[in-house]
Amino acid sequence: MPDLLRKPFGTHGKVHEITPQSAGWRHVGFSLYRLRAGETAAEATGSREVILVMVEGKAAIRGAGRDWGVLGERMDVFEKTPPHCLYLPNGTEWDATAETDCVLAVCSAPGKGGHSARAIGPGGITLTERGKGTNTRHINNIAMEHEDYADSLLVTEVFTPAGHWSSYPSHRHDEDDYPRITYLEETYYHRLNPASGFGVQRVYTDDGALDETMAVADGDVVLVPRGHHPCGAPYGFEMYYLNVMAGPLRKWRFVPAPEVAWIMDRDG
Repeated sequence: MPDLLRKPFGTHGKVHEITPQSAGWRHVGFSLYRLRAGETAAEATGSREVILVMVEGKAAIRGAGRDWGVLGERMDVFEKTPPHCLYLPNGTEWDATAETDCVLAVCSAPGKGGHSARAIGPGGITLTERGKGTNTRHINNIAMEHEDYADSLLVTEVFTPAGHWSSYPSHRHDEDDYPRITYLEETYYHRLNPASGFGVQRVYTDDGALDETMAVADGDVVLVPRGHHPCGAPYGFEMYYLNVMAGPLRKWRFVPAPEVAWIMDRDG
């Protein structure tokens, strides 16, 4: 099993590059660029579809033979405003030139040519509260299954207040048995506020064959190949994460961990 905690390998340019091969799975890819104003990133999608997410800052983006103009508005992800994103199908190319210092996420999965290039957000993305008590968090759904924007990709942002839990009650989506459960690989790109802080993420299976608890720093990525995967934000540190999921079926169905199923039943 490859290491589940991936540290950025730099502070500038491409700082993350997670491929199915490097992750030891079949579907999800995730890359991240940190660009200075005037710098450019460019890629071909090949056999994969892509959703570009402007995490912070602004960039002029061209893709799939079209000029999409300057995308991006929030300069700090913890403003919590809806992100500017761009869907690009397989068999296309894109390039982005930073208008300001910016952070650009590249979320990818196998493409089937079933969807056309399109801008996603900020219109149509609304910050939504989920959970109760110290399990309350806030969601910006970018491309979940109710948004028919992609062939395989499911992408969302989550803001977890300091002292709260997220991706909780613990749940898994690691079997291809729809409608009971779907198989979805997943990455978490974490940010912390203040950036000097830390969060906690556990990835574990019911049989204990996989059980890793990680302290995540600002900018880290966690891989979830299988099992349950709750996160905790310590008192004093707000947590953000960008989720990318994909599998054989573009639906999110999960099963709670036995020890916390009663919480899910109680809270609805």
